[in-house]
Amino acid sequence: MERLINPYSKNYSPRLFDSPYSTGGSMEALKVTDERLAEFTAKLKEFLHERYYQQMVQAANEEKPAVVSFRELDKFEPAMAELLVTKPDDFFEIAKQAVEQTDLPAPIRVRIDDMPEIISIRDLRSRHVGKFIAVEGIVRRASEIRPEIVKTVYECSECLEPMEQERKGNFIFKPLQCKCGSRKAFKELEKVMIDTRWITIEEPFELTEGERPSQVNIWLTEDLVSTEGRRMTEPGNRLRITGVLRDVPKGKSFSAKLDFFLEANHATPTEVGWERIKLTKQDEEEIKRLAADENIYETLVDSLAPSLYGMREIKESVIMQMFSGVARILPDKTRFRGEIHILLIGDPASGKSQLMKLVPQIVPRGKYVSGKGTTAAGLTATVSKDEQFMGGWVLEAGAMVMAHKGILSVDEFEKMSPEDQVAMHEGLEQGSISIAKASIVATLPAQTSVLAGGNPKFSRFDPYLSIAKQITIPDTLLSRFDLKFALKDVPDSEVDKKVVDHVLKSRHPEYESAKPKLPPEFVRKYIAYAKDTCKPELSDETEKLLKSFYIKTRKKAEGGAAPIPITLRQFEGLVRLSEAAAKIQLSPIVKKEHAQRAIRLMRFSLRQLGFDPETGAIDIDKTEGGTSFTERSRIKVVLDIINELSQKKKEIPISELEDRARKEGVEDVDEVIDRLKREGMLFEPSPGFLQRV
Repeated sequence: MERLINPYSKNYSPRLFDSPYSTGGSMEALKVTDERLAEFTAKLKEFLHERYYQQMVQAANEEKPAVVSFRELDKFEPAMAELLVTKPDDFFEIAKQAVEQTDLPAPIRVRIDDMPEIISIRDLRSRHVGKFIAVEGIVRRASEIRPEIVKTVYECSECLEPMEQERKGNFIFKPLQCKCGSRKAFKELEKVMIDTRWITIEEPFELTEGERPSQVNIWLTEDLVSTEGRRMTEPGNRLRITGVLRDVPKGKSFSAKLDFFLEANHATPTEVGWERIKLTKQDEEEIKRLAADENIYETLVDSLAPSLYGMREIKESVIMQMFSGVARILPDKTRFRGEIHILLIGDPASGKSQLMKLVPQIVPRGKYVSGKGTTAAGLTATVSKDEQFMGGWVLEAGAMVMAHKGILSVDEFEKMSPEDQVAMHEGLEQGSISIAKASIVATLPAQTSVLAGGNPKFSRFDPYLSIAKQITIPDTLLSRFDLKFALKDVPDSEVDKKVVDHVLKSRHPEYESAKPKLPPEFVRKYIAYAKDTCKPELSDETEKLLKSFYIKTRKKAEGGAAPIPITLRQFEGLVRLSEAAAKIQLSPIVKKEHAQRAIRLMRFSLRQLGFDPETGAIDIDKTEGGTSFTERSRIKVVLDIINELSQKKKEIPISELEDRARKEGVEDVDEVIDRLKREGMLFEPSPGFLQRV
């Protein structure tokens, strides 16, 4: 009879072994006799001794379990593998006896990995209850590690006979009667306890296709709750878990409605990351051929949202964000991030949202969230309560943690509340999320590149106003974005004609310019290969170029004569962009042309948002939402006049101050006075008069 590899299909009919305990052809009649038990135990002992003896000895010395491959067990003895899938409790009893009969320094447990098929969480059904299965998902919530009772031993007050009472579901019941017939009070002698942890895993992003991801609760015990096991099962990590699916009453113990959970046997981290993407030899050859092409940057730009006309510098920056720089950890444990963050500010209908929706679809673990529907809890991490399974406060990972090593698109960024925006500070710079709530103190991984987009306060972008006056994002958060772009909707008959033609032609399937030059699946493979094989280092020539650009750009601001055009944060961003440009060409060295490409994009970004039309210079404070150089100059002039007038009289007439300030070249005196009053430097003791605080 042909052996069935997939015991989970709807049409699966279990193949019965040619054995003494196979009677009547039904699973209900399947009983393991003592003879068959001894035969299976001997077979399993032979298998373990032959294939895993050295690993078992090492596991016993290190007080760890022995991990056995299901595929190897299946090849050695198919009947044993089938028993594991259909009757896991019987199999593990046999495994326990086989290990006890093996000469080992200490007793160990057998764990099973390498199952032939992973069951999708949304496909779990009643037919899987009681079966040994494998599931994969991302940890969404995790409880603290707490003890649970497995068995209680009582003593009879009459005959002093010990009585073992096994746990039933979530309850331990006292014995009603002793063998001697006594029903008197029984004394509790001992409790057998184990350490446990509950986690909830949900389907990976790439499997849900925009639907609500399904979840399942997992019960972890023993080595799975060790220090190493705890670290592995924290929220945000992706795991492949094997175990037995158990049913449990939903609500009251006598309820007909059931829920289920997975009693974990073994857990393996399977970080999706880019490492999980499989490449063929043909893929690698094609990637190398493209990387050697000098037009590779244009090809990749043409592969990203070709239906959006123009925006080439922005698309090129997003491509570099996908490839990212190289994260570095210095000897003193200081970490320099490799993630590139980009902010798009622009007029309505400029294509921001469309671009931001497309990017997470290309990147594994990519996630899209939008403004008002996003809170600090949903974005970073939160603590929630779950009484049925977790039994108290549990840690739940948000979008930034779930998109670890991917890209998070945050649309309508400026519509998020300030408290929720502030929660992103640590994630953007440190690549982690820390939380301390309801006795839970934890740090979760969040090495996530952020692509944020927002609209100006008054709908249209005004180049004459600083970002701080147009978008409600804290200055400290703005400074963490490597590149910031303004998408302006400026009427231009020539450009408008090209845009409309492109939009109309894009609706026709045969229009080549609307088709990506490289399919998204191949772009994903390209990025995965570059991230895996390429960790470029800066050459001496490149270091000199970046250093020269930084020093020359800042030299104009020496002595406070001009606005500061660039800071060290932008310099670090230049390094990351240069490394990303080198990765695209699979170059082990960051060459001069890579740095020049990064400098061009940085200049384009600074000129869009940091250009001060009054001075004609780039002002980094204007870019990052601070007080621009021009505004600081006006404030200084007004303060000098106030100091001079204060020496003559305590209360200064506003009209006199305005006249003096206009003679000094300050036109918008009212605005400067309002700002100084808001900041607590001036107050109005009586109408029409000012006084210094």
